[in-house]
Amino acid sequence: MVSRQKMITTDYVSTFSGNRFYPLVPHIEQVAIEDIAHGLAYQCRFNGQTREFYSIAQHSLIVASLVPSRLRLAALLHDAAEAYLGDMVKPLKVLLPEFSALEESVTDIIASTFGIDFSDYDPIKRADLIALATEKRDLMPHSVETWDYLELIPTLPEAIIPMSPGEAKIRFLEKFYQLTPCPPA
Repeated sequence: MVSRQKMITTDYVSTFSGNRFYPLVPHIEQVAIEDIAHGLAYQCRFNGQTREFYSIAQHSLIVASLVPSRLRLAALLHDAAEAYLGDMVKPLKVLLPEFSALEESVTDIIASTFGIDFSDYDPIKRADLIALATEKRDLMPHSVETWDYLELIPTLPEAIIPMSPGEAKIRFLEKFYQLTPCPPA
């Protein structure tokens, strides 16, 4: 019988465009916005526990729309590491500090690639919470319990209408190119 260890033949994860992400020694062969857009568009928020599919890419578009223009690219890419790592639900992230460290490392790689500065993160975090409160209201009808950290957070006046993954990917890429007239090669 082949051991589980020997069954793993690679130490990387292949991306949509054929690049490689190495999670054990965090680096990305080539950070590509196409991989980020695709990965975020085809992953459902809340571990899929929503009334219908709702992507991380659409969430990122909402967050980017809620911050001052100077922070929009950073807001659009605030969850970009999830394109490589997946979206882990908050209770597990709290229990797994090594994952949070890995996520921070990947975020740093992405930030460096696109020249993003996350030092002014408070407005992005506030926008993220507004999006979260609105998502809970519109996409999680059976989640009636109060989430303490959302208690004083307003929701958006308009309801979220989920996009298909393909539409979310296109809109994410459009927004990225709008915000980066001269993106890195």
